[in-house]
Amino acid sequence: MPKLKLPAPPLPGKLNPRPKRPGSKQQKPLEVAGEAGITIVDWVDERTSITGAARWAMFRKVPKGTNWFYTLGSATMFAFLSQAVTGVFLAMYYIPDASGGAYESMRRINDEVFLGELVHGMHRWGSSVMVILICLHMARTFFFGAYKYPRELNWVIGVALLVLTFAMAFTGYLLPFDQRSFWATVVGVNINGTGPLVGPYLSDFLRGGPEFTATTLSRFYAIHMLLIPGAIAALMGFHLYLVAKLGTTAPPWIRAEKPEALREERK
Repeated sequence: MPKLKLPAPPLPGKLNPRPKRPGSKQQKPLEVAGEAGITIVDWVDERTSITGAARWAMFRKVPKGTNWFYTLGSATMFAFLSQAVTGVFLAMYYIPDASGGAYESMRRINDEVFLGELVHGMHRWGSSVMVILICLHMARTFFFGAYKYPRELNWVIGVALLVLTFAMAFTGYLLPFDQRSFWATVVGVNINGTGPLVGPYLSDFLRGGPEFTATTLSRFYAIHMLLIPGAIAALMGFHLYLVAKLGTTAPPWIRAEKPEALREERK
């Protein structure tokens, strides 16, 4: 009895190559790479629906009169990201050792590590840039009246981010552990100790005891690298969520236009 030969199941359309049309040109490598990127994005979006969140965050109404003053918040965020990236590279070579390892590691970063001086300079000057930008951003928010209802909570978060930025700059100043950074930190911690009620406890917490010891450097390093950046990242994410949800305020010199219907009723 002859064996029956079953037909092979049909291949899906995407696996079955399309026949070339007469006169059609072969796709260029860049076009193929572009289609592959689109396919990957579609695959990710089908499983995460991330484009909906991205569309909600980026595509929103912008008030009339928006100008370059409104970019100070984004500039501060990118300054923080620059600090985070350069800080990670510096942490790969830095040794928080008060007996000479900290100073020697900073000397090695600047003199021996490839592009170490550049990364250290970006991180050092970037801290000053971030402080200046966040102060300008807070001043713009205050003078434009963007702290009023319903954005009071966002203003409080901004004040907390301002304080954390100052704290991150202060704790990072000690890390080179040279004469200037050491005595400047001693003065700063003693000034904190003069505060009412919590001042002495704050000084003891920062020093890790009644005196400056090796524990002080390790504590400043942990606060600078882990505690404050984590708090800033969390508050910044909530801050951006509220900005996207509540929108931005128009400049104070722009008056709201009344609808035509209301104008006709008044006439």
